[in-house]
Amino acid sequence: METDQLIRTLAADTRQRPWPVGLVLAVALLAAGLVSIAMFSAALGVRPDVMSAMHNPFFDLKFVVTLALASSAIVVGLHLSRPEATLRGWAWLLLIPLLFLAGGIGCEMLLPQPVPMMTRMIGKNWSVCLVAIPALSLPLLAAALIGLRHGASTRPAVTGAIAGMLSAGLAATLYASHCTDDSPLFVATWYTIGTALLAVIGAVAGARVLRF
Repeated sequence: METDQLIRTLAADTRQRPWPVGLVLAVALLAAGLVSIAMFSAALGVRPDVMSAMHNPFFDLKFVVTLALASSAIVVGLHLSRPEATLRGWAWLLLIPLLFLAGGIGCEMLLPQPVPMMTRMIGKNWSVCLVAIPALSLPLLAAALIGLRHGASTRPAVTGAIAGMLSAGLAATLYASHCTDDSPLFVATWYTIGTALLAVIGAVAGARVLRF
């Protein structure tokens, strides 16, 4: 083997390979998560009665819904980071948190409630919810876009919307530990509005950031 060819071969073998999209996404979300946690601790904090609230299944349901949203969006987002990927056969994963919510609403309707339905749906902290979830989501959305940018999505706006849902799910998980409105009706209304807002922001940002 000639010397020049040997050098080229060794250089090719030692060339640094790019990190997988999933690894970049995980590292970016971890770093952004620390920022969101710091923001949450400084501005809101965990509700004082959190220990007793854990005995309320509707309080626990909030975390099931938000984590199901985040997990589903991560899986779909990583799938869409491949150039040949489409939503066909994958979009159903995003319905999982809605199914949990529907089940929770159905159970609540079967139980006697001292508070009217409209009051439970509007809650006491809807305005805080609408500000907190988007605000806590922004660092996570930036991280999700950075991670997914290492892929090659041919549907940048759709992938950006999924990144928005991902960030909203993680941010809502944080906010849920502060929120004293535990009714599934409240979650279905205000958490969903916050998630939809982040999906729109993610779609607009993704159309620019994720294009290759």
